[in-house]
Amino acid sequence: MSYASLSPRQDIFYLHFLRCIAAIAVIAIHVLGPYRSMYDAIPYDAWFSAVAINALSRWAVPVFIMISGALLLTSAIEELKPFDARHYLTRRMGKVLIPFLSWSLIYAATSGMLAGDLDKATEAIVGFPSQPVWYHLWFFYDFIPLYFVIPLLAPVLRLMNREQVKIVLAAWFTLTLMHFLKVPTCLRQSLVLYSGYLVLGWYLHNRNNRPQLKLWLVAGAGSALLNLLGSAYASKLTGGYSSLFMGYKSLNTVLIAGMLFVLAQVCADRIGTRLKRVLVSLSTCSLGVYLLHPLLLIPVRATIKQQYDAFGHPALTIPLIVLVTLLLAWGLAALLARVPVVRHLVP
Repeated sequence: MSYASLSPRQDIFYLHFLRCIAAIAVIAIHVLGPYRSMYDAIPYDAWFSAVAINALSRWAVPVFIMISGALLLTSAIEELKPFDARHYLTRRMGKVLIPFLSWSLIYAATSGMLAGDLDKATEAIVGFPSQPVWYHLWFFYDFIPLYFVIPLLAPVLRLMNREQVKIVLAAWFTLTLMHFLKVPTCLRQSLVLYSGYLVLGWYLHNRNNRPQLKLWLVAGAGSALLNLLGSAYASKLTGGYSSLFMGYKSLNTVLIAGMLFVLAQVCADRIGTRLKRVLVSLSTCSLGVYLLHPLLLIPVRATIKQQYDAFGHPALTIPLIVLVTLLLAWGLAALLARVPVVRHLVP
């Protein structure tokens, strides 16, 4: 019997909840970014408070990919009609590709205006096929290729039973550990390692994970503690910022992302109805928030030292800036989504 026939359907509110917290975590990572280079410029406890937030937020992008796996792989596996490549590329992939191309142009123009040199914008546009125009757009370079993986994974997973899927995930877990340990292998590539998040999201979405919740909590919380203590140790050892424990494709990040996925799946329904409506609204605008928020952070990231001098400890400043940025980006995304032509930029 195939795994697909054993898979119970899950309520998707918890996926909305996960999108919300992932969007907040992404904004936090981008708000604190400039602090990472201030190792000797501010007291260590202030500097490390920013790095600690960074270390504890690196699950954000993997969670976004797991949500895509939960929804897109489940849909592809349960689809009764023959696969239509044209429909898939225009409807599914187009929703991501059009905003990516459009915002690459917008941010290229922004870079030119900030530099006071239109040649900078031209250079950014010419170079964007190989490198992102703005720091947050790197995500699309790894995420868009996954859309080509989904139609290939779906028929294979449809034929596999639960134990075979576990073996696939165990092999992927091993590869993420090898990536963290920097063990040489031709399989340690972005497409392979990010594809694992698709499978993990689909696998967890289509089963009851409540019996394994404690195991996930131990593994995820332990990995988060490793990120925190490991980052402190690495910073002391190297005399500055170290990303050793912050890789998106490392086993510690996989375990934290898995823990949050399962925890949300088990507990999200306890959230009250009114708050659920708010979170669903934010979730609907999450891609728009992701694309918009770096524009709002331009003055923030340019004046980070002045902010520290004016407002004090980053442990207080960062959450405040994250909240304000989130609300503004959310409001702008919701507003743009109402404009007939522009709404395609914030789907």
